[in-house]
Amino acid sequence: MPPNISEYSVVDCEAVTGYPRKRSTKGKRQLDFNGLDKPVKRRRSFGVTEAKQTQEEKSIESIIEAVERLSTEPRLVSDGSRENTMPTMSGKHKDLNAITPETMSRALQGAYSDRIDQLTVIDCRYPYEFEGGHIKGAINLYTKQAIKDFIHNSATSSEKNHVLIFHCEFSSERGPKMYRHLRSLDRELNIDSYPKLNFPEMYLLEGGYKAFFETQSNHCLPQSYTPMLHKDHSEDLRHFRVKSKSWAAGDKPRHKSRVSENAKQLSF
Repeated sequence: MPPNISEYSVVDCEAVTGYPRKRSTKGKRQLDFNGLDKPVKRRRSFGVTEAKQTQEEKSIESIIEAVERLSTEPRLVSDGSRENTMPTMSGKHKDLNAITPETMSRALQGAYSDRIDQLTVIDCRYPYEFEGGHIKGAINLYTKQAIKDFIHNSATSSEKNHVLIFHCEFSSERGPKMYRHLRSLDRELNIDSYPKLNFPEMYLLEGGYKAFFETQSNHCLPQSYTPMLHKDHSEDLRHFRVKSKSWAAGDKPRHKSRVSENAKQLSF
């Protein structure tokens, strides 16, 4: 069985592989694979068979290969199985695939339907914002529990390309947060088959609903825009902000603890 991996991205797979990270010329952290041909000393646990150790070594080698491929080929989706369907841009969140409002518009018009089996737009704004105007066909998922329910209730197939596009008002906080949360849950569901994912192809709508509405309002229903700080929804805003704090409580510490524990269990 492969090592117990939770949410290892290209940069944090050091904990799995045991190889140090190096800083690239662009300032991004990558794994240092120098010296892979050199023998690696490993502690052998009492009673562990040669066959089991060989299988574990093969699993680790496949993980290293997957991480190296994903780190050197940025056009690949997150499981390394194929290239991204839609053109991406350099957005505010460098770790996430971002698309322009124009690309979103083309996707909604079916420009990529020959390569996308299903497209789901996930609006992470609060309900009063969503009801005040949203992208046609979008679903409103604004809590971590809603994201968890979505990923568990969505039927997936390795032959089906189900693409997700996240956004909030500006795609600066809530949208990216839910994007990363779903990716984390997806990694956990596929913990024994890294880098396999149920949703390997995901995007963030750069500029959020505001930027999209300004130029592509024909795709919105109703054709209006209700800001989060709208004066008529101050009570709603206060309510959802309090809820947001309770949703986030305890999530990160628990996750970090699990990753640390997994890393400690690996002997290299």
